[in-house]
Amino acid sequence: MRTVETLRILCGAAVLAIAGSAEIIDRVAVSVGNSAITTSDLEREIRVTAFLNGMSPDFGPASKRATAERMVEQKLVQHELELSRYPAPEASAMEQELNEFRTQHYKTDAEFQRGLADAGVSVQEVKDELLWQLTLLRFIEIRFRPAVHVGEQEIQDYFEKAVKPVAQAAHPGSAVTLGDYYDEIEETLTGQRADKQLDAWLQEARQRTEIVYREEALQ
Repeated sequence: MRTVETLRILCGAAVLAIAGSAEIIDRVAVSVGNSAITTSDLEREIRVTAFLNGMSPDFGPASKRATAERMVEQKLVQHELELSRYPAPEASAMEQELNEFRTQHYKTDAEFQRGLADAGVSVQEVKDELLWQLTLLRFIEIRFRPAVHVGEQEIQDYFEKAVKPVAQAAHPGSAVTLGDYYDEIEETLTGQRADKQLDAWLQEARQRTEIVYREEALQ
């Protein structure tokens, strides 16, 4: 069986062989266990994320590092999904997300296509990103949210400290009651608790996975 170090060497050799000259076409930026994130993977993720956020892509070192960290987490979650066979989101849900994005940001399909071309991304890359977002949400929903319990006192405290003052300032003279915001507060606190559990799980997953960053590829 090949070791991780052997795979690393083979990956590096493959990149050099493909180049055919002194120029490197692509290279490994981060190794996550037996998986690799290449420089082209990083750049594609930066472009697609910027497109979805309506921003210009930033290929600076700080942006590459942040993107690399996010993609490492993707690899860790994807590995867990493969091991535990979590149900995948329906393709129709992804198409709905895409249609909503297109409707909100572009008047016509022709404008959408021009936007894709200007950003240097394909519609399939956008679909893949939206599908991943839905996949992550489903993973959190199934893996962490069922174990979350938010108590009545927590909801009351959040209402008094975070919701009531803002609501009273926005609607002076109007009655502000917990019942008007109960479900929203419960959902917010549940989401926050699930996110913390996800962060803890990711930290544990990082500790048991060999992750190697190629600093020269993140510059």
